[in-house]
Amino acid sequence: MRITVTGKNIEVTNALKNVVEKKLEKLDKYFNPDVEAHATLSVQKNRQTIEVTIPFNGVILRGEESNEDMYASIDLVVDKLERQIKKQKTKLQKRNHGDSLKFQFIPDIEGKPSQDPKIVKTKRFAIKPMSNEEAVLQMELLGHSFFVYESADSGEVNVVYKRKDGNYGLIEREF
Repeated sequence: MRITVTGKNIEVTNALKNVVEKKLEKLDKYFNPDVEAHATLSVQKNRQTIEVTIPFNGVILRGEESNEDMYASIDLVVDKLERQIKKQKTKLQKRNHGDSLKFQFIPDIEGKPSQDPKIVKTKRFAIKPMSNEEAVLQMELLGHSFFVYESADSGEVNVVYKRKDGNYGLIEREF
């Protein structure tokens, strides 16, 4: 696994970079060597945050942890990613046919019956053209964490969502 470490509002020292790489190498046993992991370290006031993204074969594993100590955040995010891998073992195996994850090393979660998630509700609604700002306002009025709408500018279907930091995100189709 190739690991890229970047910093936002923090200087990434060699020692910090080595710790991140060493901890993330624990996940090597689950992936083929050509998979890339992106780790972003950031600092806001007294919160030390690490965000790790591992894209492979159309699937994205993502973990984010904040703590007062960066080293504790690193440990927590590695644990979180490992839990995600174990939890999604069968789902990922079916989707990828085992070609990018090494599933023989993933233990089953004990005590929980293995059931694939299923769609239990379908909802249909009319989509009307609106601006991004109008979509955010509509989302807030409904009290939802995301809102699907047609962009008045491009005519494409977009999604706005509320981020953990209180700001908003926009998902657009890539051409």
